[in-house]
Amino acid sequence: MHELCVRDLSLQLPNGKWLAQNLSFTVEPGQVLALMGPSGCGKSSLLSWLTGTIDSRLCASGEVWLGSTELTCLPTEKRRLGLMLQQDYLFPHMSVGDNLRFGLRGGSRKERDQRISRTLAEASLAGMENRDPATLSGGQRARVSLIRTLLSDPCALLLDEPFSGLDATLREQIRQFTWQSARELPVVLVTHDEADIPARADILDLGKTQ
Repeated sequence: MHELCVRDLSLQLPNGKWLAQNLSFTVEPGQVLALMGPSGCGKSSLLSWLTGTIDSRLCASGEVWLGSTELTCLPTEKRRLGLMLQQDYLFPHMSVGDNLRFGLRGGSRKERDQRISRTLAEASLAGMENRDPATLSGGQRARVSLIRTLLSDPCALLLDEPFSGLDATLREQIRQFTWQSARELPVVLVTHDEADIPARADILDLGKTQ
């Protein structure tokens, strides 16, 4: 596992407002960095910059590294950064199993299917390979979405308000599942809710860096 390192990141809106200036941080494997601050301070823009999907209207400079590999100029699909959003974006025309096969590489079809079944069982979703995503509860969809992200073998995990659409009981269950599943990865979490932040996390308030 490798650390995720941001060096001298500056983000500027078209109107000239700075979202970040010369921002640097490192997230070690197993560490969680929580990005907080008011709406519009640049939290989601920072994640978009990390994944290489930032709005072209923003002016951005800086470097992002994963261990000794610089990601800054790599296309999104080669950065190996797993992203989970508030909206799960499961493919409605695919079964749960087919959703999980999407992006899963390596091994034979049998080995991939065994990995999917084993992972579903670990998430208390055993036997749901053929289920229609539309029949799942909110908590089940959230777990399937996270599993799909993790099965792509990311080297770091980026979470943008992933728990905010769940009720209080489900939020706690999915939080615990997420932190257990991502215990060996560097994680960057965007949230407005301090209850989402695990005890081991560091907090970066972007509203105070501008």
